Amino acid sequence: MELLDYAKTFLTGGGICLIGQILMDTTRLTAPRVLVIFVTAGGILTALGMYQPLVDWAGTGATVPLPGFGYSLVKGAQEAVLEKGLLGALTGGMSATAAGVTTAIVFGYLVALLSDPKSKR
Repeated sequence: MELLDYAKTFLTGGGICLIGQILMDTTRLTAPRVLVIFVTAGGILTALGMYQPLVDWAGTGATVPLPGFGYSLVKGAQEAVLEKGLLGALTGGMSATAAGVTTAIVFGYLVALLSDPKSKR
């Protein structure tokens, strides 16, 4: 892998994060709302065929941040529809993202066991 590939990945992922931070700092949007906007935007852009070129160019810089989760959901559903028909629209997205969701749950649980989490007041 070339240095340029690392730079494209870093700048794309960082740019997505920067957009999220700007949204939270300059609007009344809360972090959860920005997260939902990002996942939804990734899904919509994938369905319109506009996110795949970014994934092809930036690699994990476009698939790891939250729009990438929306991308994975829609791409999984699209592929499952081609294989299984209409039922694939309901199952494909979950199959495509199951490993990532499971990993997040397991590690979130482990961190909660090992730390002393407290709610913000």
